Amino acid sequence: MSTLTALVTGSSRGIGAAIAAQLRARGVTVIGHATRAVDAHTIAADLTDPGAPARIWAEALERSGGRIDLLVNNAGLFSPNPIALSDIAWLDNWEDTLRINLTAAAELSRFAVKHWLDRGAAGRIVHIASRAGYRGDSPDHWHYAAAKGGMIAMHKTIARQYAARGVMSYAICPGFTDTSMADDYLSSRGGAGLLADIPLGRVATPDEIAAIATFCGLDAPESMTGAVLDANGASYVR
Repeated sequence: MSTLTALVTGSSRGIGAAIAAQLRARGVTVIGHATRAVDAHTIAADLTDPGAPARIWAEALERSGGRIDLLVNNAGLFSPNPIALSDIAWLDNWEDTLRINLTAAAELSRFAVKHWLDRGAAGRIVHIASRAGYRGDSPDHWHYAAAKGGMIAMHKTIARQYAARGVMSYAICPGFTDTSMADDYLSSRGGAGLLADIPLGRVATPDEIAAIATFCGLDAPESMTGAVLDANGASYVR
């Protein structure tokens, strides 16, 4: 069997870097993405630019020789957006977060699904969503929760509509994870005191989330398509 090729967005740090490393350890050729190219395997693109997803997909296809087997929608923006901001500032923050966390993921998912359907090939998408998509988030993070809730709904729709044609979709909903993106949030919400809300007593590690993503991308049975996997230390169970 030929080597599988994966496109992983937001692969320069945190969960994305851990996913890329674990996929490579399994023999997958990984094409990464980040705002800045951190190495020769990474496509540089700012997802606040509406044209970025199309450029990422085209360059990934060029680098891969025309075939991508797995898309991991991991890139995300997590920044506060207090309701006391000016109307324009609040809306700007909302639109940046929705574009990066949902719209760009939707565009890449569309390119991937079309790629597989046009080729009559199987493919998989793994979406890194969030506990916030179900539980909600802080008063400063309406936009983040809304984007992740939208990602979950999009994932379920993809799974339902294309499973019979070989396209599988899986979503992962981490709670707090030990990444630089979460550091500011943790400190703003009381730091260690936040752990009292996590029965496990600690936040997840990027490697834990990456292990789930790698399973979904490579090993999960097709009958699991449409599944949403929680990884939040039992801080939110449903």
